[in-house]
Formats: sequence, C-alpha cells, structure tokens
Amino acid sequence: SIDDVPILALTLWSDRYDHYDLRRVAAQVHDEIKQVTDVSEVKLIGGQRRQLRVTLDEARMAALQATPGHILGMLQQANRQLQSGSFAAGNREFLVETGGFLTSAEEVGQVVVGVSNARPVYLRDVARIEDGPEEPANYVLFGQGPAVEYSHTLIGESVHPLSQVQPEGSLSAAPIDEQRSAVSGQPSAGSSQPFPAVTITVAKRKGTNAIVIADKVIEKVKEAEGRLIPAGIGVTVTRNYGETAAEKSNELLYHMFLAILSVAVLIWLTLGLRESGIVAIAIPVTLALTLVVFYFYGYTLNRVTLFALIFSIGILVDDAIVVVENIVRHYRLPGNRNRPILDVAVEAVDEVGNPTILATFAVIAAILPMAFVSGLMGPYMRPIPVGASAAMVFSLIVAFIVTPWASFRLLKRQRQHDGEEGEADPHAKEGWSTRMYRHTMGRLINVPTWRYGFLGVVVVLLLGAMGLFAVKAVVVKMLPFDNKSEFQVVIDMPEGTTLEQTAAVTMEIGGFLKTVPEVTDYQMYVGSSAPYNFNGLVRHYFLRSAANQADIQVNLEPKEERDAQSHDIAKRVRPGIQEIARRFGANVKVAEVPPGPPVLQTLVAEVYGPDYERQVQIARQIEKILTETEGVVDIDSYIEDDQPKYRLQVDREKAALNGISAEQVAQTLNISLQGMSAGLLHQANEKEDVAIFLRLAREERSSIEDLRQVKVMGQKGNLV
Repeated sequence: SIDDVPILALTLWSDRYDHYDLRRVAAQVHDEIKQVTDVSEVKLIGGQRRQLRVTLDEARMAALQATPGHILGMLQQANRQLQSGSFAAGNREFLVETGGFLTSAEEVGQVVVGVSNARPVYLRDVARIEDGPEEPANYVLFGQGPAVEYSHTLIGESVHPLSQVQPEGSLSAAPIDEQRSAVSGQPSAGSSQPFPAVTITVAKRKGTNAIVIADKVIEKVKEAEGRLIPAGIGVTVTRNYGETAAEKSNELLYHMFLAILSVAVLIWLTLGLRESGIVAIAIPVTLALTLVVFYFYGYTLNRVTLFALIFSIGILVDDAIVVVENIVRHYRLPGNRNRPILDVAVEAVDEVGNPTILATFAVIAAILPMAFVSGLMGPYMRPIPVGASAAMVFSLIVAFIVTPWASFRLLKRQRQHDGEEGEADPHAKEGWSTRMYRHTMGRLINVPTWRYGFLGVVVVLLLGAMGLFAVKAVVVKMLPFDNKSEFQVVIDMPEGTTLEQTAAVTMEIGGFLKTVPEVTDYQMYVGSSAPYNFNGLVRHYFLRSAANQADIQVNLEPKEERDAQSHDIAKRVRPGIQEIARRFGANVKVAEVPPGPPVLQTLVAEVYGPDYERQVQIARQIEKILTETEGVVDIDSYIEDDQPKYRLQVDREKAALNGISAEQVAQTLNISLQGMSAGLLHQANEKEDVAIFLRLAREERSSIEDLRQVKVMGQKGNLV
C-alpha cells in the first residue's frame, strides 16, 4: 500500500569496510531505528549477510560414499532439539529434551554424515566449511557527484579510495572498476571510484506525521555514532520525504497566508479597513470548520488538502463579501442613518439571502462531481471537491451568522466615531470606482453600439483562447512538472546476463552521472531494487531482484541552488545514458517522480490474442513504430529475451531400478546449483539469521558436464 513506501533512506558507505562489515553494522542500526515510535517497517538493502558456507567437494563425496541430498538430511537432523516428554521422581517432574543446536563452524564440521569402511565420515571430510560473508547476490554502491557539498551527510566527511583488500567473492570498487575497464576500455578512476554501501529504509505507520518520524530517526542514528557506527563509515540521507513534505507544506501555507492577505487588502481598498476586517474574520473561521471535515473524513494535512484549502479561499469569501458589501451599502443610505445598525444588518442580509444561497449551491454543483471520479485519479483528487464543497457550505453559514455579528460590532464603533465628529457621513457619496462602473454599465445597457461591440469582443476572445489549443500555442497537461530533487535510472540487461556484467554497465552509467553538475550523490543497486517511491509502487519496482536488473537512484542539489528544473536535467542526461546502454545492449529508462498519481507508463500498448508468437511479432512491430515516433523515449516491453536452457530428463526405468526418484534428482541438482539452507547456526548475539548453506564449489557447477558428475544415492546406498 501507499503507507509501505519508505519515507526515509539512510545509506551507510565506507572506504575502509566492505559489504560484509557494512551489513553487520547496518543490522545494529536497524534495531535502533525500530525502537522509534510509529516506525512500521525497517529494511536493509545490500551488503553480504554472515553465512556458514558448506562447500561440497564432489571428489571427496564420491570417495566416501556421500551425496548432497544425504548430507543435507543429516545436517538437518543434527541441528534439531525436540521435547521428548517428562518423568516424575522424588515428588518432582523432570522435562526431557533430545538433541541440540549447532552453534559454531567446529560443531558443524563434526557432524557425522555417513559411514565408509566402518569409519564415520564427518562433514569436514567432504566439504570446506567457512564462516564469513555469503556469496554475493547483489551489490549496492555509493557515489558522489560535483555538488557533494549539498549532500545530507549525517556521519563522516572524508572521501578516499578503497584501500583494504575485499573478501574473496565480494564486489569492491576496485574489482568493479577493473571489470568496467575490461568492458569499456577505460582505465581505473582511482579515488573517483564509488564505495560499498548498505541502505536502510524506514516506513511509517498510517496516519502519522512523516516529518516528526524522519527527524526522530535521524536523531537516533546520530546518537549511534561511535557507539554502533565506527569511525570510517559515513551515513548519508539519500531520501527524506519528511523534509520534502515539510517544504511543500510550508510553501502552501505561505501561499495560503498570501491569499488571505491579498483578499483582505483588496477588500480594504474597495470597501474600507473595518469592512476588510469583517471578511478577514470569516476566512479563518471557514477554514477551521473545513479542517474539521477533513478530520472526520480521515484526510491528513498534505499537499492535496492544502491545495484544496487555497483553492477554496477564492470562492469562500464570495458570500462574506456579498453580505458585508450590502450591509455597508444599507448602512450608508441616508434613510438608515438613524436606524439601529442591527436592524440595518438583518435587512441587508435578508435582501441578498436567496441569491447568495443559490450562487453557493451552484458552485457546489459544479465542483462536487469531481469527488465521484473513479480510477487512480479519484482518491488523489477527492479532497479537493470535498474540501471546496464543505468550505462553500460553511462560508454560507458564516456569511449569515458571523459576518452580520462582526458587522454589528465593528461598524457600530465606526458609526459612533463618525457621530462624535458631528460631520456628515463621508461614505454617503459614491467613490470614483462606483461612478466609473455606473458610467460603463449605463452605456453597455442603453447604447446598442457599445452592447454589441462588447459582445463581439467577448466572442473573439473566447474563440482566440480556444484557438490556442488548436495551434498548440498552449500545451495541455493534467499537472505541471514538479521540480523534484531526485530521479531514477532503471537498467535492464538481456536475460542471462551475469551479475558482474550488469554491475559493470551500471558502473559505466554511474561514471557518466558523476559528471552532471547538479548531482550530489547517487546509489547503484545491482541485482536488487532501489528504495521504491510512489512511482515504483505502481510499476512494481520493488520486485526487481534478477541478476540482469539494476537501479540507480540520483539525488540533485536543492532546487534553490540550481537553475535547471529536474525534468530538464533528466532530459539532458538521457542521450548520454542511452548511448552507453546501446553499447552494451541494455534497455535503460530515466524515471522521474510524477507530480500526480503514478501510472505504469505515459503510453501503454497491450497486445492480446490466442497465439503467443503472433503476439510477440505484433508487439515488436508496435515497439518499432514507437521507436521511430518523435518525442517518445524509454521504450520497453515485457517480452523476455531468449536465454539458453538445459532440460535434464530423468530416465524413469533406470531410476526405478536404482531406487531413485525424480524428486531426489531435482533436490540434488538444486543443492548443487542454487544451494540450500540446512538450518540456522544458533548464536544469540547475531542480529540476523546465520544460515548453514550447502552448495558445490563454483568450479564444479559451471558447465553441464559438471552437473552430470553429481552423484545420487540409491536405496541400497549405491551412488549413481
């Protein structure tokens, strides 16, 4: 749901520590953040978990009559503790437990997995046991751009190249840079290399304040410096939607204040100071009642509801202005000079009551249908018609109750003040604006030339305004581009691409982004999804975890510090990114955060039909048309590229003769290729589970011939 979108992302990076160490530190910080009130979910992205890797040796297993499936079963049985019951003795009851858990690599190595030549076969005899980082399944890297001084770094300032040797099988900046050099022919970049990183994402509970929660989490992380986060590890805020919400809310509140002030000043210039005070009283009273409606509907005070309030200001003052203007007009009439102000106010309100009610409900009838819009746009826009309609109803009530009362209190003092001076009412005479209005309207009503000429001008202006759309002088958009401080680069390599090759291409694109002047920092997520936003929630970016997929999250300097809009920056970098993508056969999309509700894509073509091959053929033709269409960019399809596949067929007759099932063969291959967990290493001080992971060595599972050498144990203990 929308509440699962992380409001905060903290990236831990270092020039001293590798992915494995960063993950362990991040796990400690993870538990600290979960203690913050109203935090619903905290996730870690990247890094290598601690794992007890049991690397099976095919030759030793064959010599000692052991197989992967048999070893897995023996390990699972040895790492088990069961309640066996109880017995009574000496008027006491004693509980009985059988077995125990494995707590160290030494204990795992001592597990008996078989018998050969009347001697026990230990796990250490047929496998290499290592306690350390898992085999890399994804990489997260952190880079800094030219505008790094605007990066929100909580901990750490210095930036140096990686100097320590990384664990075997891990991806540091140096190996990645060397691979990129081999692919692109470019030399290493030295200190400009990105750093190993782990990102912590934080989501809030529904209905809570993102600004407050983000500030609390940041303060909690700052307190962990030196206690949980050692020197040499930097922490950078790579997303803070609480800060973004505060910025947008403050901007809207500022414009709301300007709107109220502008209306009050306008009334002051046209009717007078005290009259403007009457209208100024009506505005906050109406807005306060509208906020009560928002509360009962469950709407939070966000950018949409604040926009609804600003939108309402222009129309909610209409009723108050009509009423107070008529009261002032009646008050200034010579016949009402000696009458009580209360009687004058009641008479003035009664005179414009029916037209005011009709006008109010006419506006509501025009706005309220927006609340029944369905689809994705409906819930997004619904607070606007609900808020505006409620504001109009309350403005009518305020105009008939609060405005007459305020007129009685304020205009009464004005009358007494004027009576003390003993002079004639200075407002009894018409002002210059009234005289000009009467003169103009008199000609429009009584002089046909003026009347028809005015109507002709109105028709010409109307047709001219409509013609702006026809000649495309005005671009029609649902919502204008928002000047965000971030955008995302989504990378899809052909299916079958290795994780390392995907990382090399991602590094190449990251090196290009590093040259963009407005970039403060960027994070590269290879084989893992970046922290998803509202756009990624709809497009299911959080499911991206294949080896051929990568995301780059790009952060820009504050909009006050740059001249270019974020949309213009995204358009500027797209050609360079696409050029790199074409060299490596990648499909790259530059994804911006939309100003309104996110959609799958701007243009989406769906192909249906009974024949899948024909569907693919037509989809390719549509893709070619879109590629050749001017103005269409980032074209992609959900058609998977062809990938080599081996299918191993089990000879059922031979399998039955040897007492082997197809499931046993599949499990053995699964252990050999993908690996399988045999349980957990039970250590109380570990923040994350430590899996006991069985797998063949990489050099023994890199070809189809290697897989043919894998042995399966029959029912009689024979190896096949």
